Amino acid sequence: MNELKGIHHVTAITSSAEKNYAFFTNVLGMRLVKKTVNQDDIQTYHLFFADDKGSAGTDMTFFDFPGIPKGTHGTNEIFKTAFRVPTDAALEYWIKRFDKYDVKHRGIKEQFGKQTLSFVDFDDQQYMLISDELNEGIASGTPWQNGPVPLEFAITGLGPIHIRIAEFDRLKDVLEKAMLMREIDQAGSLHLFEMGQGGNGAQVIVEHNLLLPSGRQGFGTVHHVAFRVEDTAALNEWIERMHQLQFNTSGYVDRFFFESLYARVARGVLFEWATDGPGFLGDEPYETVGEKLSLPPFLESQRQQIEQMVRPIDTVRSTRTIEKEYL
Repeated sequence: MNELKGIHHVTAITSSAEKNYAFFTNVLGMRLVKKTVNQDDIQTYHLFFADDKGSAGTDMTFFDFPGIPKGTHGTNEIFKTAFRVPTDAALEYWIKRFDKYDVKHRGIKEQFGKQTLSFVDFDDQQYMLISDELNEGIASGTPWQNGPVPLEFAITGLGPIHIRIAEFDRLKDVLEKAMLMREIDQAGSLHLFEMGQGGNGAQVIVEHNLLLPSGRQGFGTVHHVAFRVEDTAALNEWIERMHQLQFNTSGYVDRFFFESLYARVARGVLFEWATDGPGFLGDEPYETVGEKLSLPPFLESQRQQIEQMVRPIDTVRSTRTIEKEYL
C-alpha cells in the first residue's frame, strides 16, 4: 500500500476573491497559479496560491461562494492552516511584515519543538507560519521568485494542518488504521500525527476539544484538506482501500489539474486524496500563469456563460516589477 506523501492542498472559503488575492499576493507573497472556477459550482471563483512552480504540497485554494454567511470556529473542524518558512529568523521578519500590514498575530511560540507564528486574515481565517530550521522530512517548494518577500524569508509550502475534534478516539482510528498515519508526539490536548517521510509538510495536529461548540462552515473557515498520492495507480489503491473499509466516498474524480477522491472522515472533517500531477503549469505559460481565467477542457464550451457569471479580477503581474521588501 502506498503511504500518503504529505499535505497536497488546503481549500478554504473567502468573503472576497479580490481581497483574498491581494492578501495572498501582496502580504503573504504567494503566487496565484490558477484562476479558475469551482467545478461543482461554476458561478464561484476558485483561486489557487502556491509556490513559484505550483508544486503539490504548497497550495492553499479558496472558493468565494456568493452570499455565504460568515463561518464560526469551534470543535469538529479543520481550523488552522500552516505555511513553511526556511528559518527561525524568517519569523522575526514576518512579525515586522504583519505589523506593517496590520495583520493580527500572536507572536512567536514553540509547538512540538518548532518555532511558530499564528495569524489571521480579514475573514478571521486561521493560519500559522512554522520554521523549517529544525525540520527533517519531505522537502518543501520554491518561493515565488518575483514576489514581494525576500527569498530567504518567503513561504515555501504547507505545514501541519490543525484539526479540532470532540470524538478524538474515532478520528485517531481513522488516521492510524485507515490512513496509515502514526502518532509521534503529544502535548496536553494536542496530538501530532505524521505520514510518509514526515516533517512539517506531512503532519496533522489534532486537538481533542470537548469545550467548544461545533464550528459552522462559512467564509473564514476551511472546506477540506487534501493529501498527496503519487499518481493514478496510487489513487486507485486508496479508492479500493477506503471502499473496503466501508467509508462513504466520492469515488474517482478528475479535476484536470489533479485526480481526486473525497471522504468525510469525521463530523466537520472532509478529506481529499489528490495526485501530484498533472499540475498547474500545463495549460498556461510560466510567465503569465494565473493571469487569465483557466478552465478545464470539460468546461471550455461554457466559457462565455461562465465569464458572464464571474466578475473580472485583475490578476496580471507579469507586466509589473514587484520590489522585494526588506524590513
